Amino acid sequence: MTSALIAEATGLADRITSLRRAIHADPELGLHTPRTRDKIRAALAHLPLEWREGPSTTGLVASLKGTGGEGRCVLLRGDMDALPMPEETGLDFASKVPGVMHACGHDAHVAMLAGAAELLCARAASLPGEVRFMFQPGEEGYHGARYMLEDGLLGGAGTGLPLPDAAFALHVMPNAPHGLVGGREGPLLASADQVDIVVTGRGGHASMPHDTLDPMPVACEIVTALQAMVTRKFNVFDPVVVTIARIACGTAHNVIPDSAHLTGTMRSLSPANRARLREEVQLLAAGIAGAHGLTAETRITEGFPVTICDPRAVDLGETVARELLGEEGFRRLRDPIMGAEDFSYVLEKVPGAMFFLGVSRQGDDWQQCCGIHSTRMHVDESAMPLGSAFLAGAAERFLADGFA
Repeated sequence: MTSALIAEATGLADRITSLRRAIHADPELGLHTPRTRDKIRAALAHLPLEWREGPSTTGLVASLKGTGGEGRCVLLRGDMDALPMPEETGLDFASKVPGVMHACGHDAHVAMLAGAAELLCARAASLPGEVRFMFQPGEEGYHGARYMLEDGLLGGAGTGLPLPDAAFALHVMPNAPHGLVGGREGPLLASADQVDIVVTGRGGHASMPHDTLDPMPVACEIVTALQAMVTRKFNVFDPVVVTIARIACGTAHNVIPDSAHLTGTMRSLSPANRARLREEVQLLAAGIAGAHGLTAETRITEGFPVTICDPRAVDLGETVARELLGEEGFRRLRDPIMGAEDFSYVLEKVPGAMFFLGVSRQGDDWQQCCGIHSTRMHVDESAMPLGSAFLAGAAERFLADGFA
């Protein structure tokens, strides 16, 4: 299986690369990515796939029914949307849409998933079950996976379609060794919620602060107190991160404003700490403001849950990666990453795992490469067929053996 998959995937390299470049040059944001959807449909139109779309997004689920007998169902996912940022790569196929760039590798994710669809369709006669290919928009903060689940595109109660038995996703990592697959059981990525705190006092002349209720020092005290709270109220072995990234306050050098607005992110690696963190932040902000005679209103905007990988799915991915890429082709990640992913919504419903694929240029110092969300982020496209082979191999192995 493994040597044939690598050879077949390598044979698809031009097709995979062409799709990736077409999507990269024409990026789209959010839940509605119709041009990207149409490129995917056109690229895979020759395959025997059944397509489903829902009302909330332009997301697609393509189903391949193997003819090797009844069996399990496995889901493979690739996300489609870009980021609202300029591109500075200098590539011939750089973004033609001002202020929008595929800086997180979703163009490569789509292309690798399309390659996996090609590989698995060619093996349909031997597949004992069903493969679903989930092309998902709205990963960059828009909860696209949740909407696709709510639309019933993945199956579940009320849809007449069972949920998959397993789910796998692959994310490129430009600052990791070329062709290396990484993963870990348990929490892989953090939950991420946005926090907004408005401290309200009473403004006045900057020369007479005693006649005001100045929100600025209170806002600063809240920022520093949040860091003490993180280290003193939460176990270091079940960590949380709170970052206030913006303070908006005041209009002039000699005016004490009425209010200060703090915005930041809260991240955790367990559902329990996520819930507790929300409570503690609100209590802290109100308490500090109250101690100075001011008020603080805290609003939490819910982001993605913790991405928790099933140990059996990680074991399966490790086996496939080592068979495809050699004994050095897989690395167990010691620590989680505090970024967030909305594949977490899928993993709340279906046992599975997300993995990372190193796409630094061969021979480069991968530790110095620009990371994801950089205006200069680069993907070594020669790694993409390996990603297609890995996804196809994981699906084929699960359909044959389950989590054995």
